[in-house]
Order: sequence, then structure tokens, then C-alpha cells
Amino acid sequence: MTLPALSVLYEDNHLLAVNKPAGLLTQDYGSSRDSMEELARQWVRISKKKLGNVFLHTVGRLDGAVSGIVLFARTGKALSRLNAAVRERKILKVYHAVVAGAPERASGILKHHLRHGSHRAKIEKPGTEGAKEATLEYRLVKESGGVSLLEVRLHTGRYHQIRVQLATAGTPILGDRRYGGPPGGLPRDAIALHHVLMELEHPVRRESVRIEAPYPPHWPRI
Repeated sequence: MTLPALSVLYEDNHLLAVNKPAGLLTQDYGSSRDSMEELARQWVRISKKKLGNVFLHTVGRLDGAVSGIVLFARTGKALSRLNAAVRERKILKVYHAVVAGAPERASGILKHHLRHGSHRAKIEKPGTEGAKEATLEYRLVKESGGVSLLEVRLHTGRYHQIRVQLATAGTPILGDRRYGGPPGGLPRDAIALHHVLMELEHPVRRESVRIEAPYPPHWPRI
């Protein structure tokens, strides 16, 4: 069998981290399309010469149009402890986004209430049924030629949170047509949002793990 071509960023007996390309689903939700999780499972099965079922579960996910780090647990102990770390917000996740225009302030915090429906997120008033608080922190890294590179750190993990909050702030992500972003020269199945850095405590060895993902080939120059 041919080993799937994965960009492996970190791997041991308990964890596997890969650099997901834009356009590939993190998980298959019954669409019969390829997914990062299934390709990673095949990679483990072949590279580790595993027989039978392979234990592999995603810890968080990325939208199909988003690239960057996807973390998988390879053992039940790792999955349980990582899920707890996610709930307790002990895993640092840093994203880079290339956006149209520039924010009014070089850094800040965006707070909204979001409701998920019809494959998009919508800003709602506090107290609206189904709306949940969403908070992110951003920092301007560079500005040039009418676009900006922003570093984003999530305080919450809501559906399409970065995409809709940046668009609402007047700086939509390049390629994100769903939320008003200009094409930006990106492939149609990609937006300029990349999960670039993750820091966590190893679920078994309890040591610090830092994972970084290089930009994809289509990443806008700025």
C-alpha cells in the first residue's frame, strides 16, 4: 500500500500533528469526501504496520477552507486528557490571517455573540436564543498594499468565529467570500486563514510541546 502524503509536524505514540491543506475536510461527515482524519489514519496504519482498526481521533478541527495544524490523539488516555485541556483552555492556538484593509487599532479584543445556522455564523444581540459569547485577541503583524497580516488568538472556539468576527470588524479574510472577503488571488477552496502555532502540555509525558506549521504555497505575499 502507498503511504499517504502527509505533512507531519509532530508524532509519537500518543499524538500526531499534521499540516492540513486548504480544501480538505478535517473529518468526513457522511459526504464521502476525503478527510484529514481518514488520511492520517491510513498513514498510521501503513507506517506503523498496524493490523485492524487504528485509534485516531481529532482534537478540535479546522474548516475545510482553512489550512494549518490539526492535532490527533492516538490513545484513549491522550484523547481524554487533551479534551479536558481544551475545555479548560490550556492549549494555546495561534492563527495568522491576511485580511482586506487594516484594523482601527494595532491590537485589541473582539467580543460578540454568535449563533450557528445554515453553514454560517451570525452576530446576534446578547441574550438571543442560541447565541454564545465569542472572544478573540488580535495583533497587527504587518500592513502593505491595502492588506494586513493579523495574528489571532482564540479565547473561545465557536463555529466560523475568526471569519465572522474579523469581517464584522471591517477586515474580512482574503478569499472568504461567505463573509465578504475579496478573492485575493487564492484558490476557490482556500481562504487566507492558517493555524500556525500550537502549544500544549503533553498528555502523558507532561512536558511542553510546541508545534508550528509553515504557510501553504498559495499564501498571499505581504
